[in-house]
Amino acid sequence: MTNTTYINNATHELFMAKKYTVIIEKDEDGWLISEVVGLPGCHTQAKFLDQLLERTKEAIKTYLDPISS
Repeated sequence: MTNTTYINNATHELFMAKKYTVIIEKDEDGWLISEVVGLPGCHTQAKFLDQLLERTKEAIKTYLDPISS
């Protein structure tokens, strides 16, 4: 068992510890759109899934701690 200590702020620790449900849809122009369940207004879009997932992680971080972003 590994004990991980985060040096960053409490919001980052919360982000890393919690799992979020994300709804992903494709629009009529082929863009992928993600919406984070439980975080109203937390959404993003991208053309490719790997890019969408990175952008979704960043959106969650910004949602949880908008001042440091």
